[in-house]
Amino acid sequence: VQLQASGGGLVQAGGSLRLSCAASGTIFSINAMNWYRQVPGKERELVAARTSGGATNYAHYVKGRFTIFSGYAENTVYLQMNSLKPEDTAVYYCNLQIRRVFGGKMRDYWGQGTQVTVSS
Repeated sequence: VQLQASGGGLVQAGGSLRLSCAASGTIFSINAMNWYRQVPGKERELVAARTSGGATNYAHYVKGRFTIFSGYAENTVYLQMNSLKPEDTAVYYCNLQIRRVFGGKMRDYWGQGTQVTVSS
């Protein structure tokens, strides 16, 4: 299984970006879809999470501005980021918990990271 993240870039404060993360390979089911972010010198932190049932959860500092969703394309998760702030600048990583075959173990897979830079 490989995850391909895209959609990062440079945007002015107040702008929007949509990140995508597409999973390819042998996939039986996806249990959870998550977006994390990391800035240099700090630990990776969970930004948004979505269960297979559609329940979502957000870090308090992005609630109301970011939306995690899937459905446009198979095995793809998105992060819509609105009203971006300079403090949102980070490398964003997607994380999917995937079961590759029926009865197999659920494993974590990570995308390669995509840089989001918000200028003031």
